[in-house]
Amino acid sequence: MKLRFLFSLLFCMTSFLMVAQDEPVITTEEEDRDIYPTESSTPWEDVYVDGIVKKTLVEESLFLEYEPLREADIAWEKRIWRIIDTREKMNLPFKYPKKPFFDVLRELSANGDIVVFKDEEFTEPMTIDEVERTLNRIDTTTVFDYDTYEEKIEIVASEINAEDIKQYRVKEIWFFEEENSVLKCRILGITPLKDEYDPNTLEYKYTLPLFHVYYPEARKHFQKYRVFNDFNDIPPMSWYDVFESRFFASYIYKKSNALDLRIEDIYLNYERAGIDRLLEAEKIKNELFNFEHDLWTY
Repeated sequence: MKLRFLFSLLFCMTSFLMVAQDEPVITTEEEDRDIYPTESSTPWEDVYVDGIVKKTLVEESLFLEYEPLREADIAWEKRIWRIIDTREKMNLPFKYPKKPFFDVLRELSANGDIVVFKDEEFTEPMTIDEVERTLNRIDTTTVFDYDTYEEKIEIVASEINAEDIKQYRVKEIWFFEEENSVLKCRILGITPLKDEYDPNTLEYKYTLPLFHVYYPEARKHFQKYRVFNDFNDIPPMSWYDVFESRFFASYIYKKSNALDLRIEDIYLNYERAGIDRLLEAEKIKNELFNFEHDLWTY
C-alpha cells in the first residue's frame, strides 16, 4: 500500500513538472502586444502613421552628384556672400520648431557625417569636442551680493540652441561655363550666425560666426531631412531642394573685391546707411543678371 501511494505521488509530481515546462513564459513585450495588438511582422511606426500614408519619398530619393568640370571650362567667376534672415516670412522653415535647420547641422556634425571648419576657406577643421565646446560655452558674470555688499564672479553655462540663430551666411560662386555657355551658381559654405549682446546693458555688440559647413559635402545629407512647406504638407521637399532650387529669401552681404570689404564697411553708420546698403546689394544682383544677358546677341 505504501509503495502504491509513493508511485502515485511520484506520478503526480512528474505530470505537474511536465505541464509547468510546457507553459510559455510571457514577456513584457508580449504583454504590451496584448494591450496594443499589432501584427508581428509589421513595424510599430507603419501601423500608427501620423498622416494618410507613410512619407518616404525624401528618404528614398536619389542624390545627383555635381557634373565634372575642368578649370579650363570656367571662363569667369565671382564670389558672393548672402545673409539668410530666418525672421523673414519665406525663411520661416529654417526655424521650424520640430526640426530647425540649426539642429540638422548640429546633428550631422555630432554624428561625424560632415566636417565643420573654423574658417570659411575650409582649411582648419573642428573636432566634435570643439564644436560642442563652442555650442556649450561657459561664461563668467559679475553678480552683486546684497548681503555682503560685494561683487562676486559666477560661472554660468550657456547652451546655444536654434532659437539663438537668427541668420545664416551663405558663400557662393557664380561662374560662366564655356562648354554649355551658361551662367551657374554653386554654394560653397553655410555659416550659422549668433548675435552677441552685452550681459549688463543687453545692447547689441557684434555677430559671431559659430562654424562653417562645407556645402558640397553636406548636400547629400541634407537630402534626407524633410522641410516644412507652408503651402502644402505633402510635397517631398528637403534641405537639398531648398538650397539647390534657391527657395529662400536673402540679401547680398559682400562680393569679392581687392580690399575684401563688406558692403557695411563701405557704407558706414549714417542716417541713410541702411538704405544705401540695400541699394548696393540690389546693384550687385543686377550686375550678375546683366552680365549673363549681355553674353547673348539677338
